[in-house]
Amino acid sequence: MALLEVENIKKNFGKTEVLKGISFSLEEGQVLAIIGSSGSGKTTLLRCLNFLESPDSGEIYVNGKQLLSQSEEEIRQNRLHFGLVFQNFNLFPQYTALENVTLARELLAKEQGGEIKETILAEGRALLAQMGLADREGHYPHQLSGGQQQRVAIARALVKMPRVLLLDEPLSNL
Repeated sequence: MALLEVENIKKNFGKTEVLKGISFSLEEGQVLAIIGSSGSGKTTLLRCLNFLESPDSGEIYVNGKQLLSQSEEEIRQNRLHFGLVFQNFNLFPQYTALENVTLARELLAKEQGGEIKETILAEGRALLAQMGLADREGHYPHQLSGGQQQRVAIARALVKMPRVLLLDEPLSNL
């Protein structure tokens, strides 16, 4: 069974048809590159997969479970399957590298009454260390190079241990 299945995803913005029936499936460990010119819908597709945008029609499955749903709670739960690294990283300027990495997991733990903050911080530090940024955990985004910001964004996407990692531009630091 495929880890991710996308069937006939369509998305229009007004009269502009951006996604015209996109379908694909991915097995665990498989990599898929989506190539196209600027404005061809690559980011829109990733935003639909991560529920930041709603497709007009189509189906998304992870491990055979259909994910398009209506309630905000279901959408939040479905987002946990995906880690997303944006084109421009979207780091929060008021937070340190470590805080950027751990924020989503801390908020999720508060909401679900789960993990202890020390555990989340330790895992965030471990991810930053894997990215070669152990000595930068207390730095703010403006104090980091572009490549360092990119690696913080990757660590942030991985901290939730997603089933699928979505990368919105080719990343040199992978």
